[in-house]
Parts: sequence; structure tokens; C-alpha cells
Amino acid sequence: MTGDAIVVGAGVIGLTTAVVLAEAGRRVEVWSRERPAETTSAVAGGLWWPYRIEPREAVGGWALASFRQLSRLADRPDETGVRLVEGTHASTEPERRADWAAGVPGLRPAGHGELPAGYGHGLRARTPLVDMPAYLGYLQRRFAAAGGTVAHRAVPHLAEAGRCAPLVVNCTGLGARDLVPDPRVHPVQGQVVVVEDPGVTEWLVAEDGATGEFLHVFPQPYGVILGGTAREHVWDRSPSPATARSIIDRCARVDPRLAEARVLAHRAGLRPVRSPARLEAGRLPGGARLVHNYGHGGAGVTVSWGCALVAARLADGD
Repeated sequence: MTGDAIVVGAGVIGLTTAVVLAEAGRRVEVWSRERPAETTSAVAGGLWWPYRIEPREAVGGWALASFRQLSRLADRPDETGVRLVEGTHASTEPERRADWAAGVPGLRPAGHGELPAGYGHGLRARTPLVDMPAYLGYLQRRFAAAGGTVAHRAVPHLAEAGRCAPLVVNCTGLGARDLVPDPRVHPVQGQVVVVEDPGVTEWLVAEDGATGEFLHVFPQPYGVILGGTAREHVWDRSPSPATARSIIDRCARVDPRLAEARVLAHRAGLRPVRSPARLEAGRLPGGARLVHNYGHGGAGVTVSWGCALVAARLADGD
């Protein structure tokens, strides 16, 4: 390649970063051992909501920048896969309202009649809900329209990319554990079940503050995504039948229609967690500028645009 930048990684963080760089006028190529449809991003639930990500002082800005971008894309849901959907974030215990909440139009406390049984507290909001396979396809088309290209290739060393372009952006998520290497990155396994939609029109997240157990119900065009799990340091991507049954049972307790919904698919993915997420610049041995943008846990789509804009500024030396 004789271009300006190589982005390593083709999940939502990598593709969004590549779009921002390409639309700013750079000649950009994405290198990835996985195609976008094979990444963890492709099996994500797709709800905009800051989840399992640090540092807290930066997350609000990243998330709200993404909220604004995704809200604009929701004007064209058939093209982008993004919709604005009403929903409830419920909890058994009072939660301190995060700073970013003030930037979400219409976000308010949920009334008791708006909460699922067993949950006494919550927030109501209209937020982006993203059909991730469709959205990744949209990002690829937008990147190509800006002149970008995607190469399906393994990257054994970041220095290899640095020999091909003066700028390398590392968006490898969990792969950064070996590639950097960075032992602070670790997997948090998430499993979901996709069922036929019995008429669900709103999203729901419900957390038990005492046990840490949670569930979610996300209506997508192709079915309803039921979840979930958060198993630390588990590398297995194989869905567990017992876990799937538990997920369905928990979700059916808050919406009995889901108990008999036909199962369409089982999915599991590994969230790339690092505390804090890494968004910083440096240099590769040959002199190429290196920007790290990884470790976003379960909030990849939620912070994708905000982090991509910061990464672009770091690429410019700001």
C-alpha cells in the first residue's frame, strides 16, 4: 500500500475510525483477519447505552458524540440499520444518574407502571437501537464511497503495517492482548438468543443490583435479541444450551409472550474489556505514528463515533 493510513481491525470501532479518516481526505486501508460479519460487533445487541467501559470522565463525551451521529443515521433506517426506539433501563436499586444522561433528549425517571415486575427504579429514553449486521454493511459501503479499501489479512505485528503507511490505528479489540501485547485486555463472554418477535416494540434492560444478574430484550427487524451474560475471562464462543434456556426464562418473567417464541438463533461473543479503554498515540519502531483505539467492552457501538473522532485528532498530532 502507498496510502496514508492503515486501520487494523474491522469491527465497529475499526470501520467507524476508517470512515472518519477517509472522509477527512486520507487514503485508508483496513486490515483485518476477520471480515466485519465475523467480528464480535456483528453479534452485539446494538443498544446505545454506556456499558462496561472506563474511564468514566471520558465516556460521556464519547457516548454523546455517538448518540448525535447515530440519531442522524436513524432518519434512514432502511439504509443504515439504525432506529430510534423507546425503552426502559430498570434496576432493583436506585442508581446514580450518569453525567451523560443530561445530553439524552427526553430521558426521564420511569413511573412504576412503566417498570417490569420486581424492579422498583429505572429510566425511560428514546435511544438508537442498531441492527448490527446491517449497520456494519452500511459502514463498509460508506467507507468504500470515501475511497477506502478492506484487506482480509492477518497482522502478526503492528510494525508490519507501519512499514506500509505513515499512520497505523490499532482497533483490534481483544486481539490487542497479543498484538500490542497488552495483558490488560480480557474477554467478557456474552451470550444471546434470537427469537421470533411476538409483538415487542420497546427495548428493555433490567438489572438486579444485589446479584448482578441482568437481562435485556431488544426488538430488531429480524427478531428479538434476548440476553444476556457477562462471564469474565471466558474465551469460549460456543453458546451453552443451559444458558440459553436460563436467558429465555428470565426474559419471559418480564414478558410472558417470549416463553413460547420460536428460537431463530443462538449467538455468543467476546467483549474486549480494558480498564480504562485505550485511546492514545505513540510511535512504531520505524517512525510511523501509532494510535490505539481499543478495549471498549460492551459499549463499542455506543462510543464508536466519539472515539473515532478523538482517534482522528490524535492521528493529526493533537
